[in-house]
Amino acid sequence: MASSNAETEANNSSSSSVSKETEVRKYEPIRMPSMEDIRAQDVWNNCAVRSVFSGVMGGGLGLCMGLFVGALDNPLMQDTMTGREQFMYTLKQMGRRSLSSAKAFAVMGFIFSAAECVVEKARAKHDMTNTVVAGCVTGGAISAKGGPKAACVGCAGFAAFSVVIEKFLDSHS
Repeated sequence: MASSNAETEANNSSSSSVSKETEVRKYEPIRMPSMEDIRAQDVWNNCAVRSVFSGVMGGGLGLCMGLFVGALDNPLMQDTMTGREQFMYTLKQMGRRSLSSAKAFAVMGFIFSAAECVVEKARAKHDMTNTVVAGCVTGGAISAKGGPKAACVGCAGFAAFSVVIEKFLDSHS
């Protein structure tokens, strides 16, 4: 009799858990995108818009990094400089570094985004190959001033870096 009560309770608890599960599963109705949503997607799917936006964001990141790195730069003749001279030197260094970093990151963001977008549109796929090609193009373009060897090393290095970053971001999403 005790076992039949246990079975009855088990059946009741399992049926109540099933009913709770069915109660939890409420689906939202499918909402069709509005014309405004479709137009916004069309704007962001434009390679020129993506590239310019990435260039601006890269420039902003470079500006912040340059300010930070410039603030850490100590003058060589710190002992002979007054406090005001040290302050002015640090401000100038922050300005130089921020401008230089902003340019570099803006160009890097622009080239990478443009290359990835063009490759993605040409292949009609969104996968790791786009990242590798865009990284190679970016690394090669940035280091092309150093000659063909530097361009090849830059291509391989930036492609590998892009893959590592892409894998890291995919694992966290």
